[in-house]
Amino acid sequence: MDLACTPEEEDFRARLREWLAQALPSLPPKPSSDDWPGRRAYDLGWQRMLYDAGYAGLHWPVDAGGRGATPTQHLIYLEETEKAGAPYVGANFVGLLHAGPTIASEGSAEQRARWLPPVLRGEEVWCQGFSEPGAGSDLAALRTRAWRHGDDYVVSGSKIWTSHAEVADWCELLVRTDPTAPKHRGISWLAMPMDAPGITVRPLRTLAGSAEFAEVFLDEVRIPVAHRVGAENDGWRVTMVTLSYERGTAFVGEVVACRRVLGELAREARKNGRWDDAVLRRRLGRLNAEFRALWRLTQWNVSAAQRTGGVPGAGGSVFKLRYSHARQELYDAAAELLGPEALDLGRDWTLDRLSSLSYTIAAGTSQIQRNIVAERILGLPKGR
Repeated sequence: MDLACTPEEEDFRARLREWLAQALPSLPPKPSSDDWPGRRAYDLGWQRMLYDAGYAGLHWPVDAGGRGATPTQHLIYLEETEKAGAPYVGANFVGLLHAGPTIASEGSAEQRARWLPPVLRGEEVWCQGFSEPGAGSDLAALRTRAWRHGDDYVVSGSKIWTSHAEVADWCELLVRTDPTAPKHRGISWLAMPMDAPGITVRPLRTLAGSAEFAEVFLDEVRIPVAHRVGAENDGWRVTMVTLSYERGTAFVGEVVACRRVLGELAREARKNGRWDDAVLRRRLGRLNAEFRALWRLTQWNVSAAQRTGGVPGAGGSVFKLRYSHARQELYDAAAELLGPEALDLGRDWTLDRLSSLSYTIAAGTSQIQRNIVAERILGLPKGR
């Protein structure tokens, strides 16, 4: 892996910085955290600006509507947008980082033409319908059932922790199409329109007070067979593609954000007199080394994915496992630095600390990631 930037890549960085300096001041005020229609409009507006400027789907293949950027250009984009304080993907998270790349890898030409351009143009939002009350880490235990009826599937069941369901146009949905098959088989990956009859969305409020997740109840929802991505009963393999993106590249921008927060913590410690605490300095220094290492691992994973057709490999589990815990340690250090102020929900870093608690669960628990690392990378036998 060559970590040095070429003159062309440095030119890309300079042009991106120039565009960000012009574009960011033109953004409207950011809506409140509980105004999801407003947040959807804000996030889609930013995505449209990226599209018009040629930065949407930067690392997607050209035949999927992207720019086919190099891994280094992709990482430069993530670095510069975070440093400039540009908006995060927000409500576009599933479409841009999960469903879109999966459809680009596994979808038919018709499916790619129908679903990818609206995601890149900031016109449609996707949510993820994977987890169920009895199928979280053991995702293959899902029970939402799909029966074939002519040119449609008729789907009944429920999903939980469905990201952005209340403002989504589409849902990447896992269903069981063959209940007699072993649990990792008999699953299919469907694209479900969220305005179809029979769908009920019930928002869930998190510890931080936000409601970006929801329960989704499906009562004989009809989904065209043409909306199935991949072959019938081959959904588990397609799902592994989705999860490899979720674990391998979806968090890379957050590493840059954590490095920024770490610098803010150091400045806060100098300001409030805590910098003289050698234990705190050592803790922040270790976290700095941790996030520098995670950024190098990110570069390696993105480069490796490029060599294998763009799909991240099991190395994404190594990254996700360590990043989840490092993020929690970062905000634990913030709480130590703030003292009693860490209980103030209006204080910087407090809500981030609460949300960090979910990272060892979301996108596959740390226990699942350890199993993947042990079995697929280290070659250890499966546990009983």
